[in-house]
Amino acid sequence: MEEFFGTPDEPRLPDGTGLNLKLIETAAGPVAGNADGTEQGLFRQHCAACHGITGDGAGAMATTFDPYPRDFRRGTFKYTTTRADAKPLRSDLRRTLLRGIPGTGMPSFAELPPEQLDALVEYVIYLSLRGETEQYLVQLVVDEGEYLPLGVDAKEMVLEDAVLWVAEQWAVVEQNPQEYVVPVPPRPVCGSDAERAASIARGKELYASKDAQCAQCHGPTGAGDGEDERIYDDWNKPKKGVTPEQTAKLARLYTLPLQRLRARDFRDGAFHGGSSPEDLYRRIHIGIKGTPMPAAGPQPGAKGVFTPEDIWDVVNYILSLSGEK
Repeated sequence: MEEFFGTPDEPRLPDGTGLNLKLIETAAGPVAGNADGTEQGLFRQHCAACHGITGDGAGAMATTFDPYPRDFRRGTFKYTTTRADAKPLRSDLRRTLLRGIPGTGMPSFAELPPEQLDALVEYVIYLSLRGETEQYLVQLVVDEGEYLPLGVDAKEMVLEDAVLWVAEQWAVVEQNPQEYVVPVPPRPVCGSDAERAASIARGKELYASKDAQCAQCHGPTGAGDGEDERIYDDWNKPKKGVTPEQTAKLARLYTLPLQRLRARDFRDGAFHGGSSPEDLYRRIHIGIKGTPMPAAGPQPGAKGVFTPEDIWDVVNYILSLSGEK
């Protein structure tokens, strides 16, 4: 790992990843100022207290937040404009930095200069690439039952099958956004109160439908009190055993305690992925990656639970609940 990626103070990249090492170096290392007025150590300055030096989401302040800060090492990001099976765009990560995540501990960093935002985005991708490579190596050791040989062949295998493969998953989305970004069609105009009420009524019926199962988690009235109270995201599922005893045993392996996922209470009017109609359309169409919230819109090779017109009706229904509290 150190040969491929260096250290938090001196990051390194193998050839062929497509990442910008200069930007990564700006974000890495201890906080410092340069003679030309530029700053170093941006990740440690702004992010590590929550997300941890390695991007594992277990920084010093992590236990104070619900949900926990994101663990970047899985390479999974919840709020994107890209389809369910794709990495996010850099612009998706940048948007999260600019807006923060409402209702969580993630603040807005909109006051940072554009070049610093670029450096932080690149560093998050670097941590993700490193983390997914680390997971690949661990799984390889588990599957083979022995440590890897240290020869050139093993390094080439890891480089090709992990590092460069993961890097390609990021690159292909940036190079082909027309294929991976989910378009948001124009929102149908409700020209009268009656038309709007009809759209909300259709959305309420779709929301409650058996195929959609929205109420299973979000509750029959969108209050976040569905039958599935014990739901977990992909970062917490490995901590959950079949029995309480197994869960207690697993807890010794993790820095952060098991934390259940709370389905959104739409009445709060605070939506983690953004509260504009377009934001809500994407959350329903794409789903929320790494969580039980599935993609309900059309996907490659599948028509989806909802049509785009259906999604707009559901959005109108959710917005009709928003702010009730």
